[in-house]
Amino acid sequence: MKNYYFIGIDVSKKNLDCCLLHDGVALKQDVIPNHQKSIESYLSIVCEEQDIDAEQIIVCAEFTGLYINPLIIACQTDSYKLWMEDPTQIKYSSGLQRGKNDSIDAKRIALYAFRYFDRIKIYKKPSASIEAIKLLSTELNMLCVDKAKYQAQLSDQKEYMPNDIYKMKQKRLALLIKELEKAIKNIEDEIETTIKGDTLLSRQMELLLSIEGIGKKTSLKMILETQAFTKFSDSRKFCCHAGVAPFSYSSGSSQHSKNRVSQRANKSIKTLLHLAALSAIQNKNSELRKYYERKIAEGKNKMSVLNAIRAKLIARMFAVIKSDLHYKFEHINQYQNKNTVRGFAN
Repeated sequence: MKNYYFIGIDVSKKNLDCCLLHDGVALKQDVIPNHQKSIESYLSIVCEEQDIDAEQIIVCAEFTGLYINPLIIACQTDSYKLWMEDPTQIKYSSGLQRGKNDSIDAKRIALYAFRYFDRIKIYKKPSASIEAIKLLSTELNMLCVDKAKYQAQLSDQKEYMPNDIYKMKQKRLALLIKELEKAIKNIEDEIETTIKGDTLLSRQMELLLSIEGIGKKTSLKMILETQAFTKFSDSRKFCCHAGVAPFSYSSGSSQHSKNRVSQRANKSIKTLLHLAALSAIQNKNSELRKYYERKIAEGKNKMSVLNAIRAKLIARMFAVIKSDLHYKFEHINQYQNKNTVRGFAN
């Protein structure tokens, strides 16, 4: 191993807890503001104090959403190696632990980077279009949840409130829902414009929509989740990520169970894939419908067959992106009719 110095960073909203590690020994621990300039200054000071250059430093941190952005920008500005790891991966690799605070977490992250250096994955920042769409999608989901909440109150509380009070509440909620619908439409239009303005994303959306059962929302989620199909090398790895791949659970000669999927998965993409599988088998001429009926006739469990269809859809999505060709099937593409696609919202 090259003479590397590892910096474990525990990220919070206002501060970063940092631990500098070399040869398994913690050299120093600091707390710095979570701002780009402060991070750049700290990394520069570490280089000067240890008499090393940027290529010898590996910064490891857990991904924590928006709060990690200043660290990403600072590392890319001066070409530091940034390793973004799944918090669950670090947690389960640390063994039995007692006690927890930000300083301890920073040291554990640094030790993880040192011990598992052979698994390093240098972080690559997504394109500006993907980052913009991610932020817009997060806001869109929040607004859709609020809209559903208000609509539920309109329908559920009518019989349990005095009529005059309900009517006043109905007016207020109707105004809120109207404004939410307007905001949702604006965000959907902005997402659409961003996709059309990016040649790669526009082409990938076109290819994914050629697959039976795959709609705009699933296509968009797949592009974001895979960072335009660069984050996962093949469909099998994504099946694990989405909780579609089955695993065996057995021990010795006495404990055996049927293969089943893991609950450690991205539930949002799994839900969309399930809806896509249900949509795909609705068409009587669909090859997936014939596959579904054949397996059910063989006595297979319905959910197991649907899970297999989810895996098939994932494989097809990766295949059309890799080949840069539309998926061809015999029946009429249900998404050729623009009126059937309403948008990205729930």
